[in-house]
Amino acid sequence: MSGIRGKNTKPELLVRKALHAKGFRYKLHANDLPGKPDLVFPKYRTVVFVHGCFWHRHEHCKFATTPKTNSNFWIEKLSANSRRDQRNKLQLQTLGWRVLTIWECEIDEAHLTKLADTISAMDSNGTSAIK
Repeated sequence: MSGIRGKNTKPELLVRKALHAKGFRYKLHANDLPGKPDLVFPKYRTVVFVHGCFWHRHEHCKFATTPKTNSNFWIEKLSANSRRDQRNKLQLQTLGWRVLTIWECEIDEAHLTKLADTISAMDSNGTSAIK
């Protein structure tokens, strides 16, 4: 597990490159926010997490499997990751941030366009134009 990166993963780099090409500017891995979001868009009060399907337990995804060896360890480890993600999301929302998640298996042009549209869907008052 020591070889698994927490920052600058391939999925994260793909999302960053696509959003940058669409004109978005962001901060990376903000240490001052709960969960250190992968991308922070202060202008839109929005954070984006790029989650790996295996590590963050993407429901109904073929990549969110449980290893057969030492399965009790993995079930507890991956469940703890999910609980931590939920706790961080609630803390960020309490601080007034919109929290978006894009999953590793969803990184394609259609999902990236939808993500960009969702980020920019803020009106001039700083409130979300989407419900």
